[in-house]
Amino acid sequence: MLSRLKRPQAVAVCALPVAALLATAAFAPLPFSVAQPGSTANVLGAYKGSEVIRISGAPVRETSGQLRMTTIVATGPDTDVRLGDVLDNWFATDRAVMPRDAVYPSGDDLEEIERHNIEQMEESQTAATRAALGHLGLDASDVDVTLRLADVGGPSAGLLFSLGIIDKLEGDGSGGDLTGGKVIAGTGTIDADGEVGAVGGVPLKTQAARRDGASVFLVPKAECAQAEAELPEGLRLIPVTTLKGAVDALKALASGKGSVPRC
Repeated sequence: MLSRLKRPQAVAVCALPVAALLATAAFAPLPFSVAQPGSTANVLGAYKGSEVIRISGAPVRETSGQLRMTTIVATGPDTDVRLGDVLDNWFATDRAVMPRDAVYPSGDDLEEIERHNIEQMEESQTAATRAALGHLGLDASDVDVTLRLADVGGPSAGLLFSLGIIDKLEGDGSGGDLTGGKVIAGTGTIDADGEVGAVGGVPLKTQAARRDGASVFLVPKAECAQAEAELPEGLRLIPVTTLKGAVDALKALASGKGSVPRC
């Protein structure tokens, strides 16, 4: 036989499992990572004591300006992120709460993830070299390019690697620098055909870029909206979809001639 509870009693009884659920959630690990702006590196110079781009088999130019690749730093895949961490960082402009699977491959252990990131970086370097030499009409068998970026994994530096190779070999094609002497930052994957792809974490990367002196940021066109949402003051976005488009945009920006794309 069931008896009917009065409303205050019913509310109290219903609140018990909700309170238990919230208490459990507060202490249980959640499938998130907390990310923040990471380091940047000028691919035209040195990083941690080693020159990033080394070229032999072709004349190499002296360059001015900078091409800075950007990174984010996220809590490790084995780090417990709890409800309090999520709430503390959710509204912070210099933090992002991201699904862990969006940052790290699902189901892999730490060693597998590190190996995966290294493999992605190596593939990105190969594609970036092929794209840059192809853009310049040079034969990869005649020009040897070595790319080195210690402790950085993943494919998101591909576009900046390609631009760095082009600036060192040809500049703007008229004796000047592709950067126009400015601090240019950016992100984006690249394939051997010069197609630029999205990377994720763009709002945090724009913050890292501005912090390190950049005034221009090259962003994959598909991520314009994300970049605009929290764009640091003084940083100009240039959307790109191809290596050629990025080169043309930088030449137009440096010369003041021609149109420069906007998000």
